[in-house]
Amino acid sequence: MRVLVIGSGAREHALCLALAADPSVTALVCAPGNAGTVAIAEQRGVDPLDPAAVAALARDVAADLVVVGPEAPLVAGVADAVRAAGIACFGPSGAAAQLEGSKAFAKDVMAAAAVPPAAARVCTTEAEAAAALDEFGPPYVVKDDGLAAGKGVVVTSDRAEALAHAVACERVVVEEYLDGPEVSLFCVTDGTAVVPLVPAQDFKRIGDDDTGPNTGGMGAYAPLPWLPAGLTDDVVRTVARPTVAEMARRGTQFSGLLYIGLALTARGPRVVEFNARFGDPETQVVLALLETPLGGLLQAAADGTLADQPLLRWRPGSAVTVVLAAANYPGTPRTGDVITGSEQAGVVHAGTRVRDDGAVVSSGGRVLSITATGASLAAARERAYALLATVDLPGGQHRTDIAAKAVAGQVAVPLLP
Repeated sequence: MRVLVIGSGAREHALCLALAADPSVTALVCAPGNAGTVAIAEQRGVDPLDPAAVAALARDVAADLVVVGPEAPLVAGVADAVRAAGIACFGPSGAAAQLEGSKAFAKDVMAAAAVPPAAARVCTTEAEAAAALDEFGPPYVVKDDGLAAGKGVVVTSDRAEALAHAVACERVVVEEYLDGPEVSLFCVTDGTAVVPLVPAQDFKRIGDDDTGPNTGGMGAYAPLPWLPAGLTDDVVRTVARPTVAEMARRGTQFSGLLYIGLALTARGPRVVEFNARFGDPETQVVLALLETPLGGLLQAAADGTLADQPLLRWRPGSAVTVVLAAANYPGTPRTGDVITGSEQAGVVHAGTRVRDDGAVVSSGGRVLSITATGASLAAARERAYALLATVDLPGGQHRTDIAAKAVAGQVAVPLLP
């Protein structure tokens, strides 16, 4: 099987690593790729947001399967163009990707599917946003309705800051604040069958103890030792399957990766958001634990034969990833810094490129994801930070508390009344 992966981040590097380990994958191409994918896949240049160009590249490399990593190409209709060219594609259509492309659309689907969301108001004016903020009270949660690379969300107790974010966006969703720990659950689906992967938890804020502004994610771990028994099955039954069925009822079948962001509240699980692709940095830890060959799983989802696949196999133990970000991230990141130690196993590349002289340099905000596995969560965490200590990025920044509370047994799920 010849596989073409579209994208250039840590998610795509992690996907390429897993696909390269699948014996059924005979050729692997990544476009446009980064300094990490170049070591395991043929690199090809392409504009990921140009559906026709991606479809032409898929034909040119004789791809049997195209895996679209980022959300923006999916919303742009890249999967539609690839399928129209007669090539199997893992990723939803442009219409189905609106589950991530528009938070207002996602809320409408949740309501129709009887999925328990956070209470919310869609606002297009300053007056509407102000009224919604007053209705829900602090902490205020304001989300840009469109794609924002994971950084369009403001959570603050400062009403002025929340209102300013709402005014700066053309359309926002103002939500109630959800207490309780968050969970990321990936579900592979062919539009009918739904197969959940191991749940993970990520860390959005830039600073330790969840301080500072939101980012695209500063680290993650899996599995979750504190997760209530049976929760994954419950979420598949009450959230994933009803959502997939509702999308099919609307004539916009969702095939690909349904990412369910959950908050485990005192009133039970509530859906924070849907994404239409693998999440970053959770992908790094989930795929590090997946023993089932990834290529066959994604091919089955693309072909509509997911129900025929055997149960997934998982490696024992845990995985932890710590993101190494550039100076000034999540503001305008400093780029062009020379990185050393990035060629080691377990170092997943995101914002990197190879300079003309062969040096690996930073080219984005989140530069590397340092990933390790271990027999226990504590062991995986220790190994991840030990590996991080051998990597140098001038001015680089990272959190020091990824998975620390879970290791210490300090993550608590609110009890249902």
